[in-house]
Amino acid sequence: MTTGEYESELRSEQEYVTELYRRLDAERARVKGGYAAALRGPIDKKDGGTLVQRDSEVRALAKEMRRLGIADNGLCFGRLDSLAGDRSYVGRIGIFDKDNEYEPLLVDWRAPAARPFYTATGAHPENMRRRRQFHTRGRRIIEFTDEVLGRPDGAEQGDRTDAALLAAVNAPRGDGMRDIVATIQAEQDEIIRLDHPGVLVIEGGPGTGKTVVALHRVAYLLYTQRKRIENHGVLVVGPNSAFLNHIGRVLPSLGETDVVFVTTGDLVPGLHVSDEDTPEVARLKGSRKMVDVLAAAVADRQRLPENPIPVNLADVTVAIDAETAQWAREEAQGSRRPHNEARAVFIDIVTYVLTERAIARIGRGWLTREDKKAWEQMRSDLTRDLADNASFTAAIDELWPILTPESLLAALYRSPERLSAAGADAALSRADGDAWTVSDVPLLDELVDLLGPDKPADDSAERERKAEAKYAEEVLDMMLSREDLMSDEDHLLATDLLYAEDLADRFVVRDTRELAERAAADRDWTYRHVVVDEAQELSEMDWRVLMRRCPSRSFTVVGDLAQRRSAAGATSWDTVLDPYVPDRWVYRSLSVNYRTPAEIMSVAAALLAEFAPDVQPPDSVRATGVRPWSRQVTEDELPAAVEEFVREEAGREGTSVVIGPPGVPGAVPASETKGLEFDAVLVVEPERILAAGPRGAAELYVALTRATQRLGVLHREPLPQALSGLAEVAG
Repeated sequence: MTTGEYESELRSEQEYVTELYRRLDAERARVKGGYAAALRGPIDKKDGGTLVQRDSEVRALAKEMRRLGIADNGLCFGRLDSLAGDRSYVGRIGIFDKDNEYEPLLVDWRAPAARPFYTATGAHPENMRRRRQFHTRGRRIIEFTDEVLGRPDGAEQGDRTDAALLAAVNAPRGDGMRDIVATIQAEQDEIIRLDHPGVLVIEGGPGTGKTVVALHRVAYLLYTQRKRIENHGVLVVGPNSAFLNHIGRVLPSLGETDVVFVTTGDLVPGLHVSDEDTPEVARLKGSRKMVDVLAAAVADRQRLPENPIPVNLADVTVAIDAETAQWAREEAQGSRRPHNEARAVFIDIVTYVLTERAIARIGRGWLTREDKKAWEQMRSDLTRDLADNASFTAAIDELWPILTPESLLAALYRSPERLSAAGADAALSRADGDAWTVSDVPLLDELVDLLGPDKPADDSAERERKAEAKYAEEVLDMMLSREDLMSDEDHLLATDLLYAEDLADRFVVRDTRELAERAAADRDWTYRHVVVDEAQELSEMDWRVLMRRCPSRSFTVVGDLAQRRSAAGATSWDTVLDPYVPDRWVYRSLSVNYRTPAEIMSVAAALLAEFAPDVQPPDSVRATGVRPWSRQVTEDELPAAVEEFVREEAGREGTSVVIGPPGVPGAVPASETKGLEFDAVLVVEPERILAAGPRGAAELYVALTRATQRLGVLHREPLPQALSGLAEVAG
């Protein structure tokens, strides 16, 4: 293509994209107008309108405004030319020509028709002749590149088939992860569109894009299965808040907002995590054996009296003995109800025994069972007396107390005797029982189900609503009684416009929070799909929590077993998944590194070969020509060397980080950078990271693979042998 032909094509494509933006702006204006009208719209019973319906319409229009609002940034990615001569433009959303039988002017990237844009190759063109990719800035096309498909060499002379991808991976990093919707690669697209109803495990080394692929898969599922998913939302679980902030803009940039982002420490709403367990304690708490420990700890609080407990009634004293409590306990436990709900069964049995004994004593000589009416009347009176009896209530509280997850677990940790009785390891003992850690969260969540609510269900809201409706009905009756004074035959009665339920509804406080906000605050909320990132770090008990959150078992699981650092984490995927979905999980891997340059990956691969020789490192898609360096410093020189790196990087575009062991000024641990990426990384004292524990090598591997452009290493002791490939520079 000559320069003149190229410029002519560029102008033509710009005209087409400009028309797409014009239609987008018109649609935005239409939806915005509908939104404003819905807010002002009247509520008319005859037209079937209600506050609930109007609220639903307003929410739907607000969601549509958000969807249209994200499209400005890279509305159109390019076009496909088929062998039959058809052209299809592919972009962030779909746009249709309403005046021409809804002909697609722009195909949504998730639609089946868009798939060849990502998967067609020279060897497998999928009936396509050419793929054209746009490089845009705002609403303007800066340039385009063509790839001619179906040719042995894959492209015409001078074409750049990977221009868009390389531009994306070489660009400086910003504050958060960007979507890859314009540059999805074939192996990524296959995973994004995989039709599997159960659990999908995506494993890949550093920089393979597994996280962003998982997020695009969520957007794809919401597009293809919206009715199934949207009213319940999607849960995304990440390793830390910094990681969640990093990925948090991807789904909104794809038009999806019904997503809850949490760490495992957030899975019990309102809980404050303030402490950290040792690796050994975390391993013990993460074991599935804790299910039996917790059940035993609950049973240990269902006690029998050592001596009979007297209960003084008006005319007689009765006692709760061990035999009575044993019978009541067996019945309560046999009910299969949670502890707090089973307490009612326990009370019923004890009450029955005590009232029988009391009636027998009070009625001795004058009352027999044949006089059923008198017997039942006395039983009813005694039952009421027991319910109000302080000593009876105190005895029940001692034998079958109402428990909360926090109170039970804190008391368990504080008591070596209770730990022993529950079959728990003595290492779980701690003086500050309620200094919660991340490893306590799944235990507390387990106890929610074992214990049940600590107070009876409150139906006062429903009673109040009915009372409001009754009052409103009386108001309407009064209005009708006055309307007979009006002689206009065409005058509408009050009930023509309004019914009692509607009037009452006007005073009901409604939950107007967005779905994600409501779901995050509700421990019992269930999701239609769950994404688990850095899944190799989750314990067996963590998985129990997540499975409760998604009864349909629809998961996208993302991880890399080679990067596992948690002692309680997964050693294999089948170990954690087979107990729940033995026949409903599939495995896919990503093999291409889009983040880490080949120069840096070669250093990290040497370390990987030492601690995980069976794991194949991903192949880097690019090289930068910049070799990673190392520099040996003394303890006194270390702070100045770190400051020098920070100062130099501050003058460059992009992001940087210093990673090191505890005690290094300005450094963060590698665990806090998992899943993140930076233009430049300085790893400080790798020898200390490596020696920190059994998973020190995985920690160092994570640190070495965060950089997209530049990597430096400062060390005081000689470099570990695995890092000998670094170029040593003088101070």
